[in-house]
Amino acid sequence: MHTRFILIQTSHAGNVGGTARAMKVMGFDDLVLVAPRWANVLRREETIQRASGANDVLDKARIVDTLDEALDGMDHLCATAMTPRDFGPPTRHPREHFATLLGQGAPAPAGQPGDAPSSTAPQGVAFLFGSERFGMRNEDVYRCHTCLSIPTDPQFGSLNLAAAVQLIAYDWRQALGGYALPATTPQRAPADAKALAGMLRHLEQALVAVDFLDPEAPKKLMPRLNQLFNRAAPTEEEIHILRGVAKAMLQVAAQAKR
Repeated sequence: MHTRFILIQTSHAGNVGGTARAMKVMGFDDLVLVAPRWANVLRREETIQRASGANDVLDKARIVDTLDEALDGMDHLCATAMTPRDFGPPTRHPREHFATLLGQGAPAPAGQPGDAPSSTAPQGVAFLFGSERFGMRNEDVYRCHTCLSIPTDPQFGSLNLAAAVQLIAYDWRQALGGYALPATTPQRAPADAKALAGMLRHLEQALVAVDFLDPEAPKKLMPRLNQLFNRAAPTEEEIHILRGVAKAMLQVAAQAKR
C-alpha cells in the first residue's frame, strides 16, 4: 500500500522541510507539493534546515501545478480539516479511520449508495493538507473519501502544518504495524542463592564494623536486607560490587581503630 503526502499551496518553506522530516522518521518518502508559494521551495535554505537531514525526501519530492497531477495513482484520499464540511465526506479521527481502512477495506467515496466500505483495500493512500492560512478548499475536501480531524482542545485546535503531518504520519505508521523497539542488551541472570548469602554475611560484618548493626540486638535488619536483595535479584556482577563496598567499609573501620 503506497502512501503519499500532498501539501496544497504551502506558503512557508520551513513547513516543507518540517514535513520532510516528519515523513522520514515515520518511514515515508513520497511528498508532492501543489502550487507552493516558492517555485524553488525544495532548495531554499529554510526548507533544508528544517528538514534536519531528511534531504532524500526533499530530493525525491515533486512540485506540480494541479491537485489532479498530485493524485495520480492514488485511490484513497484523506483530507485533513478541523471543521466538517456540509455535503462532504464523513469526518473521523485518524486512528478510527485507519482501523476501518485496514481491517475492513476502504470506505466508498462519499455520496455513493450506503457509503459502505469497499471489499478491496486501496493500493495508494494520499493525505492532503491545505495551505497554512486557509486550510483545504471545499472542492478539494469533497473529492476525498474521508476527512481526518486530529482530536485537539476544542478551545485551541490550531496545529502547525508540519506538526499535523507528524501526527498523521505517526498514527498511520502505527496502523501499518509500527516499528519494533531497538534490540537491547540481554538481561543477565540473577546471582544464585549461595552468592547472595555470601554477600549478606560480608555486608553484615561491615555493618557491625561501622557500628550500624549491633550484633547483640540485631532486630530484623539482616532478614529485611535479605528480602530486599531477593526482590532486587542482583546479578553476579552486582554482587561483586556490593562485596567491594563491604570490603571498603571493613578497611575504613579497621584503620579508624588503629
